[in-house]
Amino acid sequence: MPKQKAYYIIDFDSTFTQVEALDELARISLKKHPEKELIFQKIEDYTNLAMEGKLSFSESLAQRVKLLEANEEHLKQLIKHLKKKVSTSFSRNADFFKKHADEVLIVSGGFKEFITPVVSQYHIKKENIYANTFVTTGDGKIIDYDHANPLSEEGGKVKLLQHLKLEGELFGIGDGYSDFQLRESGLINKFFAFTENIARQTIIEKADHITPSFDEFLYVNNLPRAISYPKNRILTLVIGDVDPKSIALLKNDGLSIRHKTSFEEKYVKDVGVILLADGEKLSKEQLKAAVKLKTIGYLGNTKGKIDTDLCTKMGIVVFDDPKNNPRNIDFVPKRMIDFMNTGATYLSSNFPNLQLPKIDKSHRLIHIHKNVPGIMAKINTVFAKHNINIVGQFLMTNAEIGYAITDINTEYDKQLFKSLKKIEQTIKFRVLY
Repeated sequence: MPKQKAYYIIDFDSTFTQVEALDELARISLKKHPEKELIFQKIEDYTNLAMEGKLSFSESLAQRVKLLEANEEHLKQLIKHLKKKVSTSFSRNADFFKKHADEVLIVSGGFKEFITPVVSQYHIKKENIYANTFVTTGDGKIIDYDHANPLSEEGGKVKLLQHLKLEGELFGIGDGYSDFQLRESGLINKFFAFTENIARQTIIEKADHITPSFDEFLYVNNLPRAISYPKNRILTLVIGDVDPKSIALLKNDGLSIRHKTSFEEKYVKDVGVILLADGEKLSKEQLKAAVKLKTIGYLGNTKGKIDTDLCTKMGIVVFDDPKNNPRNIDFVPKRMIDFMNTGATYLSSNFPNLQLPKIDKSHRLIHIHKNVPGIMAKINTVFAKHNINIVGQFLMTNAEIGYAITDINTEYDKQLFKSLKKIEQTIKFRVLY
C-alpha cells in the first residue's frame, strides 16, 4: 500500500511566532493612549480566556478588535516586528518548509494581513494560509473583521478542516484550545502541543505529544531537520548558586534544564551538559558514571574541584573561568552553547582550541579519539568506503586526544556512524546537525 500523504496543520500565534500578534498590534496602536496598560491587560485576558477554552473564540476576537484602535500604518510596523519574532526552531528549519510547501498549512484565528508576509518568507504558499481578514475604512482604519469567515467563529478550525476534506495523515501543531479541538473532533491524527513559547497546562494534558521545539516534532516523525538530536532531549544540570542570567542563556538555546543544589545520583547516567557554580565539586566516580556527558561549564576555577584530565580522557569538554572574571556569567554558558551547536572548543581549558564556522547544507560529525598515529587515516578510510564526499575537515590535537570535525554533504546511511564508533581508540562520536 502506498504511504499516505502527510499534512502539517500549523498554528501562527505563539507557535510559528513567539508572540500573540493582536497583543503586539495593541502595543503599537495604543502606544500613546493614556489608559494603554489597562487596555493591554484586557486584550491579553481575552486572548488567554479563549486559548484555555473559557470564552468563545468569536466573543474574544470581537472584543479584542474593538479595543485595538489600529490602522494600516500600525499593521506595517507589526509585520516588521513579527518577522523578527519567528520561533527559533521554526526559522532554523526553513528547509523543511521549502521541501514540504505543498503539505504545510497555516491555520490561524489571526489575520492574513500580518500572517501572509511573515510565513511567505518560509516558502509557505499563499493558498495554504487560512486566517481571518480585517475590515477597514477608506482611510485605513481597522474597524471590524469578516464575520463570514469560519475562522472567526467558535470551533472555526474544525469547520475549516471539515470543508477542506484533506485526504491523508494530518498532524496538528499549536499551543491553544482551538488546535486541540481538531484532535477532539477526529479530523487530525495527532495533536502536538507546542511549548517553545508558552506552555498551557490545560492543553498539555490533552496532547498526543508535547513538542518543546519544532526539532522535536521533526525528530519523532523522522523528518529531515536542521539539528540531528533535539536540544530539549539533552538533560542539562545546573548545580549550586548560579546566576539566573547564566541559566536563561542555556534555556533560551532550547536545552532542558534541571536546577539542583547537588549532583543527584539519579541524573548521573543521563546528563549531557553540566553548569556548576563556583565552589561545587564533581567526584571521579560521578564523572566516570556520566557516560553521556559532553561538556562541563564551571563558573570559577576548576582546580581541585574537577579532574580535568579525566574529563579529557572521557571526551568531555570543560569551560571554566580560572581568573573569576565578572564576565563569566555569560562567558562560560556562551562557550558551552557554541560547542553544543557548532563543535567549537575555543577557550576550553582541557581540549585543543578549535573555532568553527557553521556550514550550510552539510552534516557535521564530531570524532574524539586518543591521539595515536594513523587514526585520521582510519577515519577517512571509513568515509571512502561509504562513498562520502568531505566538504571540510578540522583536526586539533594535544598530548592526550585528537578532536576531529568532518563536514559531509551527502545523505548517509546509519552504518557509517557504527563504523566510525568502532574505530579503535574512539572516545566519543556524535552527529551535530
